[in-house]
Amino acid sequence: MTKQSTPQATGNTESARIQLRVRPEVKALIERAATLAGMTVSCFMLCHACDTARRLIAQQDRSTLVDRDCDAFFLALENAGKPI
Repeated sequence: MTKQSTPQATGNTESARIQLRVRPEVKALIERAATLAGMTVSCFMLCHACDTARRLIAQQDRSTLVDRDCDAFFLALENAGKPI
């Protein structure tokens, strides 16, 4: 697996700390995965947390309509009056 770059704010040298308390077996699992990925534990956790956060936010930002609402939306677009 290739190394991923650490997500950072471009040109910003400031940082903030995030701390976690986990069971020893969870820590060992994450350390093993980070080693297999050729990453530090911090980089591994940051990269994967950012990926998950982006996906979650993207899902939340998308509007999902049920079929009935979707049909009503497109019907309204088709029957829209002339632009003012």
